[in-house]
Amino acid sequence: MSLAVVHTRARMGISAPEVQVEVHLSNGLPALNIVGLPETAVRESKDRVRSALINAGFEFPARRITVNLAPADLPKEGGRYDLPIALGILQASGQLPENALEGYECLGELSLGGELRPVTGILPAVMAAYETKRNVLAPTSSLPEASHCSNAVVFGADNLLAATAHLNGTRPLPKSEGNLELLCVKPAIRDNLSSVQGHFQARRALEITAAGGHGLLFSGPPGTGKTMLARCLPGIIPPLSDSESLEVASIHSLCGQSIPQWQQPPWRAPHHTASSTALTGGGSHPRPGEISLAHRGVLFLDELPEFDRRSLEILRQPLESGEILISRARHQITFPAKFQLLAAMNPCPCGFQGDKEKACHCTPEQVQKYRRKLSGPLLDRIDLRVEVGRLPPAALLQQPSSEPESSEIVRERVCETRDFMIARQGCLNAHLSSDDVMEKAALGETERKLLETLATRMQLSGRSLHRLLRVARTIADIEQSERVTTKHLTEAVSYRQVN
Repeated sequence: MSLAVVHTRARMGISAPEVQVEVHLSNGLPALNIVGLPETAVRESKDRVRSALINAGFEFPARRITVNLAPADLPKEGGRYDLPIALGILQASGQLPENALEGYECLGELSLGGELRPVTGILPAVMAAYETKRNVLAPTSSLPEASHCSNAVVFGADNLLAATAHLNGTRPLPKSEGNLELLCVKPAIRDNLSSVQGHFQARRALEITAAGGHGLLFSGPPGTGKTMLARCLPGIIPPLSDSESLEVASIHSLCGQSIPQWQQPPWRAPHHTASSTALTGGGSHPRPGEISLAHRGVLFLDELPEFDRRSLEILRQPLESGEILISRARHQITFPAKFQLLAAMNPCPCGFQGDKEKACHCTPEQVQKYRRKLSGPLLDRIDLRVEVGRLPPAALLQQPSSEPESSEIVRERVCETRDFMIARQGCLNAHLSSDDVMEKAALGETERKLLETLATRMQLSGRSLHRLLRVARTIADIEQSERVTTKHLTEAVSYRQVN
């Protein structure tokens, strides 16, 4: 036959749309043309494919070869099309049987010698291929990543010869089926709450944050333990479900980064010099940013006011919607970004405003300029704001009368709290809509009047009011209380005192 069709997958956001590689051989001057909106790396694949076929001992047809990547209006990038183009040429020239590629999707970059190299974004492609009931033929080096989709059947080949021998049936490759049990290794807690002395309000805020999925801001002088406290949060967050872990793995696969440990919530802590594109994603071919890499996990921004103000303002919309929409002239791509924002900051440029031990040398103008980097709307979206003060040396040096609670004990309570709230409403309290929070956190007459008084005195916006109610609902859930009482409200208000 002079026409062959090979199935593969493109990369567009976290999705993997199907692409058909159509290869046609016709009479005329020998040439190889690739059409279908190929980018530079795809256009260059004709040279890689020619060398790979010849060096692998195959005959490169001395005919006019036209390769169409359909659909034609979908941009194609990267070297993932090398293997399907090479196999299409072999099938169209009769060097592979007609039905050899039936039921397969192929991805992989070819070296000039015919070896197969891994490509980014293999996991979303494997997941999409499983939905269409097709097997996947990919580089062997991509098998560890592909194994995260436990139901898919993936064959790994080291080179073009191994791939064709498998398709011919002469040397079948072993099936590589994922085993999630091997991935589920309980991670060791690196930063344990048992090493934190004092800071009881900050420890309580961490537990509330982990239980309800809220955002948290620590403010205080340098060296008081803000970063140490923040790094304890991953140790008390419950493990992800398999479906959530697969979402996280897919996003990291797109960026070519190592996939976090299975069921472990991701932890991202970009430097304050990170650009807005690095935080939110983008580029000519949009890729996920830090907020998407922190999906289902924690985004920690240390020295929050040192970040570029424009970069911080971009976070406002994802904090509300849980996703980021990146628009380009030809298409729009949506990346998930349902993350917990954890931040730390000093109260002023020198860091010692309000410190009882050391005097602040900043002028009022410097303090105002420093704090102006954080807009009211951004702070409004952070549910808990906690002051972390300096502990006296005696409190740090003396042996505590009782050992502080460890992260393992706190995590058990957090898991019980999440089970309680999910059984009631199906989601974390931080993700409740405005209507739902008024229903799930219904107040009695006394609590309603108290909240009205507090909202008036603190000049709370409608968003702040709803967020305060969500925190109060989480505090009630920690105590397994069906109702939000005055005690829960007053504690929730105490976490919105830092300006």
